[in-house]
Amino acid sequence: EVQLVESGGGLVQPGGSLRLSCAASGFTFSSYAMGWFRQAPGKEREFVAAISWMAGNTLYTDSVKGRFTISRDNTKNMVYLQMNSLQPEDTAMYYCATQARGTWGSTSPRNYNYWGQGTRVTVSS
Repeated sequence: EVQLVESGGGLVQPGGSLRLSCAASGFTFSSYAMGWFRQAPGKEREFVAAISWMAGNTLYTDSVKGRFTISRDNTKNMVYLQMNSLQPEDTAMYYCATQARGTWGSTSPRNYNYWGQGTRVTVSS
């Protein structure tokens, strides 16, 4: 059974940092690209970042470039999202997901086939 479990969310002040983690199990983790998405209340789920299966390539949405860094450790079946310079507009539920094979470069949630339960990030003073 595929499982993705996110952790690391919380309340942080503007300008602060958080590191999200996603623990994967039940599949060959190193064979799949992974992504992070977020969903704010009343908004659609949006792409944040993705990393290829061997971490050779990364992709970010424009609003997080230079602030967020996605990484993975294939020896631990983990994917991370380091978030710096957080702003109130980053407030959302954050999800990790496995990308369907052959869809690298896609930012559509439809091309991600397994999802975690999410971890909440709140940026507020």
